[in-house]
Amino acid sequence: MGKKTAVVAIGGNSLIKDKFHQTVRDQYIAAGETCWHIASMIKDGWEVAITHGNGPQVGFIMRRSELAARELHQIPLDVAGADTQGAIGYALQQNLYNDFHRLGMDKQAVTVVTQTEVAADDPAFEKPSKPIGSYMDEAEAQKRQEEEGWQVIEDAGRGWRRVVASPKPIRIVEEEAIRDLIRRGFVTIAVGGGGIPVVADAEGNLKGVAAVIDKDLASSLLATALGAELFMISTAVEKVALDYGKPNQHWIDHLTLAEAKEYLAEGGHFAGGSMAPKIQAIVWYLENGGHEAIVTNPDNVERALAGETGTRFTRH
Repeated sequence: MGKKTAVVAIGGNSLIKDKFHQTVRDQYIAAGETCWHIASMIKDGWEVAITHGNGPQVGFIMRRSELAARELHQIPLDVAGADTQGAIGYALQQNLYNDFHRLGMDKQAVTVVTQTEVAADDPAFEKPSKPIGSYMDEAEAQKRQEEEGWQVIEDAGRGWRRVVASPKPIRIVEEEAIRDLIRRGFVTIAVGGGGIPVVADAEGNLKGVAAVIDKDLASSLLATALGAELFMISTAVEKVALDYGKPNQHWIDHLTLAEAKEYLAEGGHFAGGSMAPKIQAIVWYLENGGHEAIVTNPDNVERALAGETGTRFTRH
């Protein structure tokens, strides 16, 4: 790999500003805002792999499938994930192409539809916890459970929802292709939504499963596999806060690996459904030989790289 390789993880929610801007065009524009800052980073000499979330986009596909169920076949969850990798990859590719053109750079971006292997005996499959799809009434939920084998839960008094497992990623199947593309100078968009979850049978054949892989954990695994010097998570905040949401909340400039692990273990510092998995992903990356990680928002990518803002994580 080159001397300056970075994995940049952007959130699926970052493509949707709010409930009034959810169309494909709105998401394209939002992607463009993030891409411009990544293009600037690439202009400064970084080779970059871009990963992205896809939660809202998968939700849209699943809802369309439900609404069209009387007319067309329904879409399996793993295929919905593959669909979003292509669509979001297209938006990122085209924005980056136009950015490179504006900057006078001879550079191209490509998208790799990526499978991520998980263990068939991962404990998460015994306790599905990730809600997906639309709300249902109890009768519909029971019908889906009996006829299609869905796991369902009553969700915060708002109705019933399907839940699926969120297993730990263990291997990026297309890792070698991604590495080769980056080595050849391509900006590579990969591991969208954490990757399409697959399991291997006794003969090593792969099969898609209904699961959701944490995007940041999968991005961490990719950064480790590539030997990336930097793992950057682009999210909604400029810096990480300790005691988040409390009167004594304060923003942090730097954390060592030991400090990050300590604060995670204490609990209460990072929001469980948002920042905590990101910190865990960074811990995993640093524990496996990673050099440096940064958390910031898209507008501050360049400033964070210059050490002017963001939260920086190092091994020591």
